Amino acid sequence: MKKNYVLDTNVLVHDPQAIFKFEDNDLIIPVYVLEEIDRFKRDTTERGRNAREVARLLDGLRETHGSLASGIPLKDGGTLRVYVPQKRPTLSIALEPHSGDNAIIQSAIEVRDSADVPTVFVTMDVNLRVRSDALGLTTQAYENQSVEPEELRSGTTEITVDENQFDIFHNSGELALESDVLYPNVCVMLRQQSNPQRTALGRYHANSGSIKRLLAPRDGVMGIRPRNKEQSFALDLLLDNNIRLVTLVGMAGTGKTLLALAAGLSLSVVDGTYSRLLVSRPVIPLGRDLGYLPGDVQEKMGPWMKPIFDNLEFLLIGSGTRRRGVPDINSLVEAGQIEIEPLTYIRGRSLPHQYVIVDEAQNLTPHEVKTVITRCAEGTKIVLTGDPYQIDNPYVDSSTNGLSVVADRLRGEGLSGHVVLKRGERSELANLAAKRL
Repeated sequence: MKKNYVLDTNVLVHDPQAIFKFEDNDLIIPVYVLEEIDRFKRDTTERGRNAREVARLLDGLRETHGSLASGIPLKDGGTLRVYVPQKRPTLSIALEPHSGDNAIIQSAIEVRDSADVPTVFVTMDVNLRVRSDALGLTTQAYENQSVEPEELRSGTTEITVDENQFDIFHNSGELALESDVLYPNVCVMLRQQSNPQRTALGRYHANSGSIKRLLAPRDGVMGIRPRNKEQSFALDLLLDNNIRLVTLVGMAGTGKTLLALAAGLSLSVVDGTYSRLLVSRPVIPLGRDLGYLPGDVQEKMGPWMKPIFDNLEFLLIGSGTRRRGVPDINSLVEAGQIEIEPLTYIRGRSLPHQYVIVDEAQNLTPHEVKTVITRCAEGTKIVLTGDPYQIDNPYVDSSTNGLSVVADRLRGEGLSGHVVLKRGERSELANLAAKRL
């Protein structure tokens, strides 16, 4: 059955293309939503850019198809119109009469009461959904770009093989195999059928149709050795130059950032495969000014990038003695081999032949992650790390953050790889806190 969908401001600001993603249903935008979008248009953040894009889209539809007040057709068979009440609506209960949210809710209620089809209010604001439901209004979240973390694929699988197949893999490092659970770059643990304790790790290469032994060297990378099978899988993806995008998801202490930095240092500083190691973390939200603090960009970014420097110092200095042939961090930064770049200034850049690491990527929206990935030019590899359950950005949650969406949407692509790291390796205390608190 066709439905009326009344959109809240945050849906359009989150995804300006949302108006084209409701199939053949009818969309209603209360005029108060346009008022709020107008207030955002001067922002220098991603919210401001999206607000301006929404205004341009609506203006283009108006010029092409006619008045938004009477409704215009959309390409999938639905319609779009702007709802303008005869007077500013006020709820007939003791709620703030000047609240824009309440005006939008009341507009949705009036649309529902005047329509012969079901009306649904769509908002990404949790409290607004609760209030709307309490007022008897059917409401739901915007789920076009939504991935539940529990349903996110781990990027790994287990396959049981006979003794002969296991010996072929053990001796040659490769096993041609067909299975419904195999897709490009999925990490595989082979288990021998007659002796389940006998296992081997590999990764499926779609171009050859076979599972190949992992690339990670036995002595580790930059003095770091993987401590569990997920870390071994992650290091294999990080070291493979044919894979241009890697997403590492896991709770605090699973080694996501340390492994990514170790692989990045090895391939850029030591081997010279990449011209530079570019490391960044989002300043929440993406695009916010770094503030009126003294110093240059690097000094302003110091507090945000301290976890990165801590890991780099551990990799370069180790247990107190500098690794042979590897200079200190300051020398590498001054030589341009390591760059600490705030995501604030990445729009418009082109990054060729670089190893890019974006830490805490769960704080980015899908559109922001797309902006970052599309900066990657020829020969660049990008690694996104993060934990969907530790989000500081008020405009995304565990289901709508860019890291989860990218990991889900690009699964099975030949240029991408994904691993969920489950076991914490930082310390017993860190593991206890991550699980119980």
